[in-house]
Amino acid sequence: MKKQKKQVKRIEQITQTDQIQQDQGPNRKSEILFDGITEIRDDLIDQARPLPKKFWTGRRFAAAAAAAAVIITGVFATQPLQKQTAAAQTIAEAEYPEPVPYPNQEEYVKKNGAFDDEQYSKAYDAWWEDARAKRELAGNVQGMDGFIRKSAGQFLSSKKAQNTVYSPLNVYMALGMLAELTDGNSRQQILDLLGSEDVMSLREQIARLWDANYYDDGVVTSILAASLWLNEDVPFVQSTMDTLAASYRASSYRGKMGSASFDKCLQDWLNAQTGGLLKEQASGEKMTEDTILALATTIYFRAQWNTKFSASATKEEVFHAADGDLTCKFMHKDECGMTYYWGDQFSAVAQGLEQSGSMWLILPDEGVSPNDLLEDAQAMDFLVSNHRSEWEDRKEALVNLAVPQFDVVSRLDLCQGLKDLGITDVFDMGRSDFSNMTTAIDEVYLSKASHAARVAVDEEGVTAAAYTVMEADAGGAMPQGEEIDFVLDRPFLFVVTGMDGMPLFMGVVQQP
Repeated sequence: MKKQKKQVKRIEQITQTDQIQQDQGPNRKSEILFDGITEIRDDLIDQARPLPKKFWTGRRFAAAAAAAAVIITGVFATQPLQKQTAAAQTIAEAEYPEPVPYPNQEEYVKKNGAFDDEQYSKAYDAWWEDARAKRELAGNVQGMDGFIRKSAGQFLSSKKAQNTVYSPLNVYMALGMLAELTDGNSRQQILDLLGSEDVMSLREQIARLWDANYYDDGVVTSILAASLWLNEDVPFVQSTMDTLAASYRASSYRGKMGSASFDKCLQDWLNAQTGGLLKEQASGEKMTEDTILALATTIYFRAQWNTKFSASATKEEVFHAADGDLTCKFMHKDECGMTYYWGDQFSAVAQGLEQSGSMWLILPDEGVSPNDLLEDAQAMDFLVSNHRSEWEDRKEALVNLAVPQFDVVSRLDLCQGLKDLGITDVFDMGRSDFSNMTTAIDEVYLSKASHAARVAVDEEGVTAAAYTVMEADAGGAMPQGEEIDFVLDRPFLFVVTGMDGMPLFMGVVQQP
């Protein structure tokens, strides 16, 4: 119970810090933040997974865009789940890793009263060893390239000039869980899309992805979570629930399908795991009386730029959107020593993230749309590659970078896209095989697959979150160099990568 409370408290501290700074100034922010560290509220969510015990290292996290901060700070004002425990019975509970915290010097002195170089060095070495192990592991994670290549265009392309955001890692995790719940050709179609030979290989891949991308050390926040929501009237295969808890770190809960209280349990869980960034989207996630099971995966990501943008250099400029010009705030860095990349129809640069990967900014050439790039083989090679440093067309340059502040969010229906990618049997009641989930009902099919994601960027860094919810129903229905101006003043693409360069989030900004 204590670990569960700390889990939600951790994300709450990160997100509420933003509004404190805006409302009361930086000094008052520090006072309130320090007071909040020592208090564990009793009204936090019981169903949420536990975060590491050592969740605070004194590092102040970057503020999200103002629009994001307003939504985030209201997350925990809702009725606490602790009063609704009868609505959700825990079937299996997952264990989560506890990253070694970064030893912030200021907080170390505050805690110990004086600076002990030997003790601090030991703490730093322990953190660095853990971080180094993750870097080595991240470099060996393979297998997602094919999935990203196939799915990015499918889920990011839009006939309308609208922003779209997608987390391939998050959807990959959800599909992996779906494979565990199915069998026969239903499972094989999923394995084919995920690039896994069999379910054992998939479990190994999921484990590597978890270990390589789960960070919460006080420098980088990259938190993954998973859960299942079961119909209390349907018997389930317990061994499958245990496998999902062990291999996918997915906790399982049972309750009354179609009830407002059980829906709220799912919605509150999604909000807790994504810092409230997707509260509006999560409020639409509801189950029906016919729902047999819902599965959910989430990712919450937060990192500062290696070198921040100066707020004094931010100014309003014109962005040339597809449906007309608009004025928005642009962040600037002049004469930055960067590597400049280009292809037949695009150019790109990377803005590094502290102790993490990068945000890649991909600008289509004049007359080329983001959709054109998503259909271009060379551009896709660049988007999905985790070896961009080996890209042939690149050079060192002094880049005058101009990036619009943006806060983009989208909610996608994955059903048709998954069918187009070859996953068809699970949607067909006559062909689907969910025997690994339950043997009590024959006619079970996937009735819903939704994905919501949000990425906010400002002078400090990047804040992002995503979730995927899938539901199964029963019966009834179906340095020095050339100086270059890199100005993102028209629709562009972005990719946020992890330590190994693998895309965690991908998106198209049509209107900042």
